[in-house]
Amino acid sequence: MLDTVQEDTMHVLVIEDDIEMASFIEKVLVEAGHRVDMATDGDKGLAMARASEFDALVVDRMLPEKDGLTLVKEYREAGGKTPTLFLSALGDVQNRVQGLKVGADDYLAKPFAPAELAARVEALGRRLPVEQQITVLKAGDLEMNLLTRKVTRAGQKIDLQPREFRLLEYLMRHAGQVVTRTMLLEKVWDYNFDPQTNVIDVHISRLRAKIDKEFEEPLLHTVRGAGYRLQG
Repeated sequence: MLDTVQEDTMHVLVIEDDIEMASFIEKVLVEAGHRVDMATDGDKGLAMARASEFDALVVDRMLPEKDGLTLVKEYREAGGKTPTLFLSALGDVQNRVQGLKVGADDYLAKPFAPAELAARVEALGRRLPVEQQITVLKAGDLEMNLLTRKVTRAGQKIDLQPREFRLLEYLMRHAGQVVTRTMLLEKVWDYNFDPQTNVIDVHISRLRAKIDKEFEEPLLHTVRGAGYRLQG
């Protein structure tokens, strides 16, 4: 069902009251190799999120007992740090902003592709608390210093344009995972829609020429039908 690659199994709490949708989400994540717990209302979901350690929360906006916005807001106010993805049929900018403001880390509008859901959840699993954030990213023999903005591979300096640097940084932060085109448009180009251009293809091609062309083993791979993966 999914053409996706991951490094570790994640423990995900899905809070969704629509039984059919909940079963679909569970199937997608289990097929991607993750463990899934389910809650069908906001009160139960909040209690489970507080009581156990999870790698990610997937929360529907419209829930009985306690809506998703209130759930996440109360969870954050109580000190909860687990990365959270909102799911909602309300996909306009205002609703996305509301979700992010109460403490969600990402927002995915329904309907969504299975590969998109799996990729976004796995991306959440790579997030670190602020106190653990690092200034040097590594993927194989590729190294990026976020403070000096210096990039090297096998000790050889690689000169990147600002957008190329931002693109590579995002790929390195999610090394080993599939990153979709939608994720790149939102996180690297700040687009909330697909402008139907080849901007991603052009930048990926330029990036490959700089980080892979002079080296025997390629690091940047295209995952057919899903997106891109930088080898970790």
